[in-house]
Amino acid sequence: MSAHVKAIEHHVAQTRPRLLDYIELMKPELTFLSVLTTLCGFYLATNDTFDWWLFINLAIGTTLVGGGAGALNQYIERSYDALMKRTERRPLPSGRLLPLEVIIFGSVISVFGILQLTILVNLFTGVLAFLTWSSYLFLYTPLKRISPLSTLIGGIPGALPPMMGWTAVRNELSVEAWVLFAILFFWQMPHFFSLAWMYKKDYARAGFKILSVSDANGHKTSLQILLYLIVLIPASLAPAVVGMTGSFSTIGALILGFGFLAFGIALMKFSHQAQIDASPQVNYYARKLFFASLIYLPVLMIVMSIDKV
Repeated sequence: MSAHVKAIEHHVAQTRPRLLDYIELMKPELTFLSVLTTLCGFYLATNDTFDWWLFINLAIGTTLVGGGAGALNQYIERSYDALMKRTERRPLPSGRLLPLEVIIFGSVISVFGILQLTILVNLFTGVLAFLTWSSYLFLYTPLKRISPLSTLIGGIPGALPPMMGWTAVRNELSVEAWVLFAILFFWQMPHFFSLAWMYKKDYARAGFKILSVSDANGHKTSLQILLYLIVLIPASLAPAVVGMTGSFSTIGALILGFGFLAFGIALMKFSHQAQIDASPQVNYYARKLFFASLIYLPVLMIVMSIDKV
């Protein structure tokens, strides 16, 4: 890269509004999905009058907790983010924000979010929010550099948000809440494994011990993806079984599930035919699967909400 281009990038970084850096710290895409699934759980749990005050406090509190966890995660992984092309332009590795600024910001909004959920929603939801926040930061985050099992552990905080939505209304963890947990948990595996394959060189460079790093042609990764996609289909049908949704949701879940599965089959088929160093071609199918996962979850949540019993 020329000195002139670097100078331009430096100027852009310096003139970029700091508000955008703080928003980026909150991992808006991930936080959005967490809030979406939380609010879906809330809506599915509502039987009679829709409590807008509770809904708004739940949305704001979940946003603050999710954003705070994202910011503190970036503080913890700042030195590793600097090694990866995907994350090297984040506010900390790029030098746009100082570590102390990130610690203060992440801690303050996390505390306010947990307190808001505890006081203005209910204690149960506040406890679940704290468990989500703490397991993400202090279990999943460090485990990524220790064991491939980190992906399974990380699925727990990722699957808790819809349970928070459920407890916000019902103040209990009934079977319906666990159904929502299962859907999110199984969805996360193909979602993350496909992302991890796409950026396997980045993860290897940063020293993360995840499955794709040691998987030369994607054989193991694609098999794991396929298994979770298969399990996701009955999990997505469970809401109708327990009386949360009706037949429209069942049909929608089947169409979405088998469509999602088709991308997983394509990835596995190619990875098992691939030769050494065929990762660019496998990456093509992994990318398609990743984007399919981004469509699957919100559409399923919308279908379930429309067909709520």
